Amino acid sequence: MAAVLDLGFDPWDPAFLTDPYPAYAELRARGRVHWFEPTNQWLVPHHADVSALLRDRRLGRTYQHRFTHEEFGRTAPPPEHEPFHTLNDHGMLDLEPPDHTRIRRLVSKAFTPRTVERLKPYVRGLADELASALVAAGGGDLLKDVAEPLPVAVIAEMLGIPESDRAPLRPWSADICGMYELKPSEDTAAKAVRASVEFSDYLRELIAARRKEPGEDLISGLIAAHDEGDRLTEQEMISTCVLLLNAGHEATVNATVNGWYALFRNPSQLETLRADHTLIPSAIEELMRYDTPLQLFERWVLDEIEIDGTTIPRGAEIAMLFGSSNHDPAVFRNPSALDLTRADNPHISFSAGIHYCIGAPLARIELAASMGALLERAPTLRLAAEPVRKPNFVIRGLEGLAVEVD
Repeated sequence: MAAVLDLGFDPWDPAFLTDPYPAYAELRARGRVHWFEPTNQWLVPHHADVSALLRDRRLGRTYQHRFTHEEFGRTAPPPEHEPFHTLNDHGMLDLEPPDHTRIRRLVSKAFTPRTVERLKPYVRGLADELASALVAAGGGDLLKDVAEPLPVAVIAEMLGIPESDRAPLRPWSADICGMYELKPSEDTAAKAVRASVEFSDYLRELIAARRKEPGEDLISGLIAAHDEGDRLTEQEMISTCVLLLNAGHEATVNATVNGWYALFRNPSQLETLRADHTLIPSAIEELMRYDTPLQLFERWVLDEIEIDGTTIPRGAEIAMLFGSSNHDPAVFRNPSALDLTRADNPHISFSAGIHYCIGAPLARIELAASMGALLERAPTLRLAAEPVRKPNFVIRGLEGLAVEVD
């Protein structure tokens, strides 16, 4: 423990949360795997190792398809947390084949390139509206005025959630995602449980309504697929919808504000982008690499593995450091520099392997739409106040991003 903490890796230290990247450099320099006693995890900081482990079937997001808690040397979650775990454990992100394969196959029909392409006009139109409103007001909070409303509206539209019902979606998501942080508090767990119950109850009612009156939305599509023989339990359907809502906007929201904050701190790069909007696609990839929205991703060791001579036994947990991997100088030239023209950019912000983000193409469309709209409609956009970093490590973001515009 002391060795890793001495290297600066302390996910509860405000200074580390402000800038974790120097500590990552120390971890990479000192080895390929480190034991971190406070969370009983093995930290993996190098790009090559993380990329390989994401594809390694000896690891899993769950172990319950093969072992009981006792067989795996783990303790079952407290009974009072059960609503959260019921919701979380039936989503495809936390399932392994064959259940993962079955659910992903059904959901992937809604994320085909053709389907996502058809969403472009809607996404662009909404981004233009939000950017125009921000300009009309002379500025505001980029997080609440643009970054949040856009992806939440898009995924809610896909799911078929009526506009009048969307207000609780973001708070529910925030409370549920609190459980993905390292060693969440009991208060965090209580909020996640409450949000899990409320969100599940809402979706159960919405699914019942769609059974009676199907629409063109994803929920209706999942119901139809079930009726045609592709079996999906109601709990799997609820968990899938919550996962799509949470994953469908959390990364995009944080990539937007982290990205713009990085641009404001690198004015020469921002000016380059303002002068050439064709750089938007490469800018999005670089900004997701430069300040990664999801800093850490966990896997259980289902069968013993070895990393650089260190044996990691079955039952252990590995924490793959995406933020560190995306700053690995073995892969990225001058990784601490923001370079919007970076051509070779194999960042792993969307993960890899069978759990590669199914919504990555949609996220890229949303990020491009909001960036393009802001560049076009708010060419003088600037930082109005230094933002406050959220006290989170795993999901990296800001409390807000105050901006102003002429």
